[in-house]
Amino acid sequence: MANNSLRLLLLGVTIGFVGLLQASPKIETWETGNGAKVLYVHAPEIPMVDVRVVFDAGSARDGDKAGITSFTNSLLSEGAGKWDAYQIAQRLEGVGSQLESGSLRDMAWVAVRSLTEPEVLDTSLETLSAILASPSFNQEDIERERQSILAGLLQDEQSPGSVGKKQLYELVYGTHPYASDPSGNRESVESITREEIVKTHQRLYVAKNAVVAIVGAVDEDLAAIIAEEAVGGLPSGQAMPPLPPVPPLDKGVSKQIPFPSTQSHLYLGQPGLKRGDEDYFPLYVGNHILGGSGLVSLLSEEVREKRGLSYSVYSFFIPMRQLGLFQVGLQTKNEQANEALKVVKDTLQRYITEGPSDEELKAAKQNITGGFPLRIASNGKIVEYLAVIGFYDLPLDYLDRFVDRIKAVSKEQIRDSFRRRVDSERLVRVQVGRFTAPVAQVNRAEAAE
Repeated sequence: MANNSLRLLLLGVTIGFVGLLQASPKIETWETGNGAKVLYVHAPEIPMVDVRVVFDAGSARDGDKAGITSFTNSLLSEGAGKWDAYQIAQRLEGVGSQLESGSLRDMAWVAVRSLTEPEVLDTSLETLSAILASPSFNQEDIERERQSILAGLLQDEQSPGSVGKKQLYELVYGTHPYASDPSGNRESVESITREEIVKTHQRLYVAKNAVVAIVGAVDEDLAAIIAEEAVGGLPSGQAMPPLPPVPPLDKGVSKQIPFPSTQSHLYLGQPGLKRGDEDYFPLYVGNHILGGSGLVSLLSEEVREKRGLSYSVYSFFIPMRQLGLFQVGLQTKNEQANEALKVVKDTLQRYITEGPSDEELKAAKQNITGGFPLRIASNGKIVEYLAVIGFYDLPLDYLDRFVDRIKAVSKEQIRDSFRRRVDSERLVRVQVGRFTAPVAQVNRAEAAE
């Protein structure tokens, strides 16, 4: 009883910054001349501006060349216009600007942070424009990046965590585009040609497939100029068509992968929810209680505190354009893996059936709303939110209403949404490690439970 009270107390401790919980930044939106969506927030506190350009160019658009969208994105800053990678880095470092790029399953992006001083901003935007519209894709750069990607894939093969997560996605998503890891696979990466990279860039890096997010000490007129300079060199092109729906899992699946490790990495998952889903907030708050609040979550209480089966255990939803992953993960001693899996499954099923208590829900709401100001406490964080809002077509008042939507979640909504959206009997289960019994015996035993 005392331990449970402590867990609730810790869960309810807010991060502070209550005084910062004010109206969220006002978002303005428009389109560039060539059709890119723009979202802008005026933030005059410091003389800087963040520009983030997001494309529907994640690995879901790889087609039959796994890893090509990530490969393409990683090459953009390796040479563009009249500059090579070193010259690009020198140009930006010389004016104190920062460049970032990356790629996931849904999206790819390039972002720059710059001072608003005219000469500095001009240099930053000229460089960004060249990177987006005129990448060189020199063969020497391609081969160097190819070797870097292959080295990363080899490292992943030696990591039980990476092996398990990749297998989980493959089993959950099957033939859906989300199944493929953004980095691709060795065979595909080795076969990708310069011509294929150029065609991928021409197809995906176009204005109508882009969202431009701008946050900083610039007025709306200057923000409009910034957006035009950033993506004005891109052809209008066409937005990518919608991705196919994620098919539901017909039954639970178990996969064991032998690995010479002292601990087993355990992953459970199934399709979860989309961005903008009507169940988003009940599932978000509900998961915070279940496994999203660290050491004070229900899963941590059952797996770690009561039984000492793992140092940490977590759960989360990844909302995406189509149903993103719901995942539970932990590490445990090889000989405890079956027990840990059973505890996780039992805890999940009990939560689906019963939902949270009044005290757990109150504490979760306090924790989430108390920490929300930190999530929008910098221009860099706000520009990431803007990009997400624009990319997923979320309401412009999403940040304004976030706290109220959290406060409005009820126990009944959490229980109802988990009952409809999470099925403990249709979970994909992946174990990477050493096994105490042959795989066939373990799977038969699980099927007989």
